[in-house]
Amino acid sequence: MLTYLFEYLEKQYQFPGASLFQFSTFRAAMAILFSLIIATAFGKRIILFLQKQQVGETIRDLGLEGQQQKAGTPTMGGIIIILATLIPVVLFARLDNIYIILLIFTMLWMGVIGFLDDYIKVFKKNKEGLKGRFKVLGQVVLGLIVGAVLYFHPEVTMRDHDKTIITSEFTVEQVKGVEIKSTMTTVPFFKNNEFDYGHLIDWAGDGAQEYAWLLFIPIIILIVTAVSNGANLTDGIDGLAAGTSAIIVFTLGVFALVSGNIIFSDYLDIMYIPRVGELLIFITAFAGALIGFLWYNTFPAQVFMGDTGSLTIGGVIAVIAIIVRKELLIPILCGVFFAESLSVILQVGYFKYSRNKYGEGRRIFLMSPLHHHYQKKGYHESKIVTRFWIVGILLAIVTVVTLKIR
Repeated sequence: MLTYLFEYLEKQYQFPGASLFQFSTFRAAMAILFSLIIATAFGKRIILFLQKQQVGETIRDLGLEGQQQKAGTPTMGGIIIILATLIPVVLFARLDNIYIILLIFTMLWMGVIGFLDDYIKVFKKNKEGLKGRFKVLGQVVLGLIVGAVLYFHPEVTMRDHDKTIITSEFTVEQVKGVEIKSTMTTVPFFKNNEFDYGHLIDWAGDGAQEYAWLLFIPIIILIVTAVSNGANLTDGIDGLAAGTSAIIVFTLGVFALVSGNIIFSDYLDIMYIPRVGELLIFITAFAGALIGFLWYNTFPAQVFMGDTGSLTIGGVIAVIAIIVRKELLIPILCGVFFAESLSVILQVGYFKYSRNKYGEGRRIFLMSPLHHHYQKKGYHESKIVTRFWIVGILLAIVTVVTLKIR
């Protein structure tokens, strides 16, 4: 919104500072500053409002140390993250950018699903919350919309690199790369690290790539659903989900910066994605909101994000990774989410298998998700969270290094 105002002032009156305001890095800095202020300054008021409305967490007795002391702690704190992200985005981002529109829609869509889940738990006194099938349906619909937009929208393109050609007359010509529609993505650790999903259906014959959306959209649905649920499972102890998510979001900001800048992308020999640089404003606002929320969410937490926050965080992270064509890096970058999800899958799967084979269910972990396993082993949750953050930072470094190690 302010971007358009400053553009108008520069055009009409040569307003000082208007050109500076158009730089995405300057607007990104303003976005993270505003999001931090909103999350920290107004977060306390939101917490007090939630307490007044008696929006307290109902704690199930899992036999974990310090668990019952958290009963009554306000939940639905994800509202802080959503507001602290969207307000700076509306102020500083270009709202006609398709990627910004898609991320705003993702945040609101998943926020509503998470809010309904928390509302049912708190006000309807139903500990199960929104039925699992309805959550998954919401994630599938989001994945369907995101996949369709990224495949069919004319502004979602990538651009070939500029090339220098020596003509037959021995003159040098610069050929500017053209924008093309593509289902290309990045495969980490490989030299020729660009892969087109459309090649997976080449076996169907000539013209088969026109129907690549039949494969592309289900893959997007799978990614959105998996990451959203992974973030939801990670949100189990104070500061864990918000902290690891902030690390992931900052890393995705690096990819958005280099992929949306033709100079950086050419130097690093990665695909240049037009208009994706605007994502930097959303990402910095989102990161600032997560850090601001951590002010109140670190041990002992004054507020929980609830599914309003965790489902939203996972959905937004998945969509950002897909937009910057780095979704195949998710198992590394979101390694904490992946480990938490895998621990649940293994635990449930082995329990059912052993019950059928031996007549009694057996477990791999003391408790799942994984962070509860370490709690059962006697580790304090602050130590667990800090070490998971360290692992998240290491995984983020490995992810960034893939830009050059192939």
